[in-house]
Amino acid sequence: MGYQQVVTAAREERERNYVRVERDGAHAVVTLDDPEKLNPLSAPLTVQLHDELAALAREPRVRAIVLTGVDPAFSAGGDLRLMAEAGQEMLGSAAGATDIWRWIRGQFGAIARLITRTDKAFIAAVNGPAAGVGLAFALACDVMLLSERARIVPAFGRIGLLPEVGNSWLLTRRLGYQRTFGMFASPHQLSGAEAFELGLGNELVAHEALRDAALKWCERIERLPEHVLEMSKPLLRQCADMSWEQAITMEELAEPMCFTTHAHQEAVAGLLARAPRQPQADGFSGPRNR
Repeated sequence: MGYQQVVTAAREERERNYVRVERDGAHAVVTLDDPEKLNPLSAPLTVQLHDELAALAREPRVRAIVLTGVDPAFSAGGDLRLMAEAGQEMLGSAAGATDIWRWIRGQFGAIARLITRTDKAFIAAVNGPAAGVGLAFALACDVMLLSERARIVPAFGRIGLLPEVGNSWLLTRRLGYQRTFGMFASPHQLSGAEAFELGLGNELVAHEALRDAALKWCERIERLPEHVLEMSKPLLRQCADMSWEQAITMEELAEPMCFTTHAHQEAVAGLLARAPRQPQADGFSGPRNR
């Protein structure tokens, strides 16, 4: 069975939905729903997740997407059964190891790219263990919230694999080389508190408050003018690998467009209207500079 056959079989499996999507106005909550197995990235769950996120990415109304899992886990990462069965079948196909590559790139990698490249804001609500590729999805999000029950589990080395789906890039930039190497070389799992102390995540919250915290981030994002999210997300993501001169040039080119928007003009007018007036140097009374 080759890559395309695995994807087709996953789409044809109608036994259950492994991904729940709740839409509410300008945001959606996407929940991995195979809790008995800790939400592993089986073929059906992965294909459903890819399809659902791609559909949300095409919806103009949706601006923020929360990604989480049904307790007790965020995601156990790659499905061991898929690796043992479908992976071996792919290796035995005419395409050989390139079919494994197609799965990693066409499904796992495609989800990570969708998270990072769309104009939607993604909020990872890490409610429990986030392992392997599941961890990569959480780290790829624009905001990561950690429950007190969160666990950061690199996992790859213990099953004879290397970091993938961007984990090496994401972690070395947040933690540096030595701490990242230590994570992959050690069996120690970081608690939510330990991960937050090291600089992973935007907030550490009580487990029962995780969903509300994620929805508050959605509200913040929804209050932003549309162009701010659409322009700032690619700017900030690309600046991480730019020189200072390249980054400031990008900002200089983008900023004048913002001045032409009604959102900017109305916000400035509102601030000026509320600002106390004070005497100027020439005796003329005018609004205080903001």
